Amino acid sequence: MKILLRLLFIGSLFFPEMIFAQEAKTVSVSQRKRINLDDNWRFHFGNASDASKDFNYSINVIFKKTGEAVGIAIDPKFNDSSWRKLNLPHDWAVELPFVNSESFDVMAHGYKPVGGLFPETSIGWYRKRFTVSKKDSGQRFQIQFDGVFRDANFWINGFYLGNNKSGYVGVAYDVTDYLNYDKENSLVVRVDATQYEGWFYEGAGIYRHVWLNQHNNLHIATDGIFAYSKVSGKNATISVETTVENKNLLFSKGTVLTYLTDRNGKKLAQSVEQPVSLSVNGTATVMQNLLVSNPRLWSLEDPYLYRVVSVVKQNGKVIDSVKQRFGIRTIDIKPNGVFLNGVHVKIKGTNNHQDHAGVGSALPDYLQYYRIRLLKNLGCNAYRTSHNAPTPELLDACDSLGMLVMDENRLLNSSPEYVDQFKRLLLRDRSRTCVFMWSIGNEEGWVQTQPVGRRIAQ
Repeated sequence: MKILLRLLFIGSLFFPEMIFAQEAKTVSVSQRKRINLDDNWRFHFGNASDASKDFNYSINVIFKKTGEAVGIAIDPKFNDSSWRKLNLPHDWAVELPFVNSESFDVMAHGYKPVGGLFPETSIGWYRKRFTVSKKDSGQRFQIQFDGVFRDANFWINGFYLGNNKSGYVGVAYDVTDYLNYDKENSLVVRVDATQYEGWFYEGAGIYRHVWLNQHNNLHIATDGIFAYSKVSGKNATISVETTVENKNLLFSKGTVLTYLTDRNGKKLAQSVEQPVSLSVNGTATVMQNLLVSNPRLWSLEDPYLYRVVSVVKQNGKVIDSVKQRFGIRTIDIKPNGVFLNGVHVKIKGTNNHQDHAGVGSALPDYLQYYRIRLLKNLGCNAYRTSHNAPTPELLDACDSLGMLVMDENRLLNSSPEYVDQFKRLLLRDRSRTCVFMWSIGNEEGWVQTQPVGRRIAQ
């Protein structure tokens, strides 16, 4: 085996076209799947100050060998039968008793014992087992977390995937290389909520949805569709930019087309098929325009949503497609106000945190719709996602019910960490009909009137 690996490595150095420049001939026609992984998790508190109560996490060597984490909670064979069973979304902070504290931060976070003062209840471990069919072994698989508070480390089958500092921006990892087929897979998350991000209730844990995304090696990238519209008279032009990725080990060709349907699935417009050629691990973005006559414009009173569908084909067969809801509308911000579809709209907005009584930050989806309906009934027409990236289901509700959104970044900061967080937010939400304004951060009293604040913002 070692000799074979060396020969392949040497061959790739001297004859790279032998391995990488050939065109992929085989085509898998399986459509993408999005599988919810919210159910049947195990949970246990760790400890921020006593490693022996944190499953020896900080005193066992876990990076000495690939995938080796014997005897600790990361180990796929670890016995978690005594751990609590639960379903996601889950906010462990809201379940804790109230504490009397003189600390402003503790008071601001709902008088809950989470944070640096409470090492026994500020680390949470989650474990999940799932299986993948062997018939899907030629596909790509991605684990997607919509929101974890906060500073989370992720492992699958003992292999480290990465760390996500943000308690609000989601993260996704390609896990294809590490999966067992027709056998059990072990997903482990260690959540560290000892450090706050805000001065308000933030919760703790995996408080948004988790997904297993399955797609072809030649596929539409995560958040890889950017749709926007221009209205002129009785016609609308919808521009759709579709980014395609090639995870085959060979050069790959395909075609991309886009079409638009009404909410009932009736096709209204379609582009021509446009060819794409991608090297190994390459990406390509295809821009296509769709013309619609007499469009039904999205508005606060009539939030009508079309469906934009991007399709990837190979050898004439559909190998991937992504459908997203899309409203046709125009937004103009002028010195005399905001104009939606050319009509002046007086903004009657509210500043909203994401938590709700009884469930903390782990809101079930229907509560998002309930809250938006309540605000609309009160006369509200705009929603500020203070002071962080919102959950996708909130934006679903705003798209569906007709609520404008100021989509807010967590922190004004130009470091690579925070630029990456803002970039992920922009990519995820850039096609949202409800989003009419972006906020690069909350008011920043220390820097907003200073040159440093101007430099960061720019």
